[in-house]
Order: sequence, then structure tokens, then C-alpha cells
Amino acid sequence: MEAETFGGAVVIDLGLARGEPETYAAPTRPTVPIWFGPLVAALLVLWCATASAAPPPPVLSPLLSLRVGPADSYVVTDAGQLLAQSLGGLSMYDLSSGRQRWHTEPEAPTYRLRMASGLVLLRPWSAGLTGVGDPGTTAVSLATGAARWRRTGNVVTLAGSGALLAVAGVRSLSGPGRRVEGSVDALDVVTGATRWRVRVPSTAVLLGVPATGYVPPRMLLVHDDRTAAVHDLTTGDRLATAELPPADYGPDNPAVMAGLVLLRHPGGAGTELSAYDAVTLQRRWTRPAGDAYEIRACGPLTCLVGPDGVRAVDPATGAQRWHRPDWRGVEQRGGAMLAYSAPEGTIETVGLIDPGTGRVLVDLRGWRPLTGTGGGERVLVTHAEQAGARTMVAVATPGDARPRLLAALPAGTGDCQAAPARLVCRSTAGELIVWAYRQKG
Repeated sequence: MEAETFGGAVVIDLGLARGEPETYAAPTRPTVPIWFGPLVAALLVLWCATASAAPPPPVLSPLLSLRVGPADSYVVTDAGQLLAQSLGGLSMYDLSSGRQRWHTEPEAPTYRLRMASGLVLLRPWSAGLTGVGDPGTTAVSLATGAARWRRTGNVVTLAGSGALLAVAGVRSLSGPGRRVEGSVDALDVVTGATRWRVRVPSTAVLLGVPATGYVPPRMLLVHDDRTAAVHDLTTGDRLATAELPPADYGPDNPAVMAGLVLLRHPGGAGTELSAYDAVTLQRRWTRPAGDAYEIRACGPLTCLVGPDGVRAVDPATGAQRWHRPDWRGVEQRGGAMLAYSAPEGTIETVGLIDPGTGRVLVDLRGWRPLTGTGGGERVLVTHAEQAGARTMVAVATPGDARPRLLAALPAGTGDCQAAPARLVCRSTAGELIVWAYRQKG
């Protein structure tokens, strides 16, 4: 190419036909650093992982909220359902999803919800008040909420049995339905009709005898003349009788557990504890009871609770297995066992214990166990540092050195009941809230 300038002709050589060097098409060395590619790939992978990973769900999240009155009651069933009164209505909810299964409007509110044999037994809270007639007991289907039948008097259940018994209760400190008079009527679960009747000449203490081995559950009546009688729950027939020693026959005396009828009574050298076979009523053993004022089940053992502590005895022989003088109570919660002390007259939780040895498995001092159970051997506990502070919720499980913290409850939340993976609490705003929870880690 030839260009004309003021200084003369200049020749410019353009080289190749394309006008660029050969090395442009095939460079002899990289045009970017060797680390640039891997860095871009790593950043791309990290960005994709971060963008696709959802944030973890909250440890405690609300599942269901109901408007309730201060006297409305609720209960968590063994099948994972919530049965709750709400401003006069009665509803059943599935705790796994929060979905309402049924709703009904009972005739009057009840002070306590009881379930047995697929029924909800409703007895209005006005029962027994002066000037108010007997409101009876209404049976409602647990599956549908439909009313099945109604009976006059109080319908009670027996521990370890699906039997329903209509009784006329006696006002006492023994608890509802424990001391009865007149008669005991066994009811047909479907119709509410009387299947058989046992006459009670005066008054008697009514107890259930759970099944043991091949022996089905039975009914025990301890009459005013101290005659104890075991009855068949199918026919009402009397199967065994025995005369028991004089005793106070209070709210928990006698007690039935581990296939025995346990009775505290005066003896030659003070208060004694006698054990009778729950089937034959034959006396098995007698041992000193000391100052014990309560008999409690302790896993495979029986615990005597009194001002001198907690003593665990072998129900087969009455021999003492262990003694904790600083304890003032024990309580069974599902598969877990709790112990309590009473420093300076206040009840304090000691911890989860091994009932066979009395050894503390999880220290729970400063924590308060919730009613209900967390499932298996787990127990839900709460703790507040000071009045007005938010309440912390934790799970205590044997094998852990201390409770595992879940979360803090919202302010104004209390009166909680535990269920597996669920927490049911009242709020000061007049709500019953079901919380779903998950354990950390």
C-alpha cells in the first residue's frame, strides 16, 4: 500500500491477507492465569449450593391456635389427638397436622375430660352443687363426636381396664368415684345399659386390679366392715374375699400395683405395710412402714414416701432395695421416673432417676417438668431465670448430662402439657396454642 504524505511516499506492509499475525489464531501461551478457571468453577458451585439450601425450620413453630376460656379443659390422647373445650364447644384435632376431626356443642361445660373404651365421658362441672340436680354423665364417640348415651350418676373407669361403672359417689377426700355407696353398675359400652350390679350395703372403696399374666383385670371393693372382695368384670361374680386390718383407707390407701394390694395400717411396733395377692387376697408379707404417708410405683419396685425420704422395696418380698433420705417424692412419666426434694418447704425437681437403683440419670435441679410425656423416656422441662422472664423449654433424656435446650416460649405463655414432638400451652391472651418442636443436633 502506498500513501502520500507531505514528506514523500511511505510504503506500509500489511503482512498476511487477514491482516493479523499467525499467532493470534493459536496463541503460544495462556492469555489468562491458570488459577482463573478453577476459581470461577468453585465460586459457581458455592453460589448454587447457597441459593438452593433453604434456611432450617424454627425449633418451635405454632401449629394450631384455639380461643378458650379460663375454665376450658383439654387433654392429649395416647393416639396423638387433642381433645379440647373451646368456649362451650368440644373439638378433636389431629396433633400431627393440626386438622380438626370433629366439633360438637355439649349441653353444659365440664370440669374434666375423661376417655375410655372409645368414648368421651362428660359430666358438667355443676355436678354435686347444692340445689342442683344430678346432671348425669353423657358418653360421646371419640371417633365422631356424636352422643351415644346418657346415664344418671357418675360413670367411672378402672385402672388397667376398659370397663365403665356407674356409681353414686360419697363426698370425701378419696377422689372422684373412689368411695361409693348404694351399688356399682357395669355398663354396656355401646348402649349404656346395665350389664350387672353389685350391691354395696353401706359404703366401699372402689379400685381396679390390672391384668397380671393370664389373669384379666378385675374390680376390688373394700367395704366399711373391712371386707375386701375381688369381682369378675364380665359377670360381677365375687371371686375372693378377705378381712383386712383396721386402717384409715384414705385417698391412696390401699393401693394396687405390681399384682399386689398394699395397705398401710397400725401394727405392733408402729405403722406397717402389708401386701396381699390381688387375685386371691392372701397376705404375702408385712414390713415396717415408718412414717410413710404415700405408696408409689417405682418401675419394678414399690416406693414408700414420707418425711424420712423415699424407700424402694421389692414388691415380691418387701425387702428394701434403696433409700434416699433427702427425697420427698417420686413420679412416673411414661417410661421415665422423676424424683423430687423439698428444701425449705418448696418442691424442687431432683432429676430423672433409675428406679431400680435410685441413681440420678439427669440432674434437673432448677427445671420444672411439664405434665404429659415427650415420648419414651423423654421429659420436657421449663426454666425461667426470674419472674417475668421468658420461659426456656428443654428436653431431658437419660444418657444426656443435662437437658437439651429447645427454645424460649413467647411471653405470656404457660400451663403447658407435653406430647411427642408437640407442646400444648395456654396464653394470657385466651388462646390454647399447639407448638411443633424439633430437637437440635
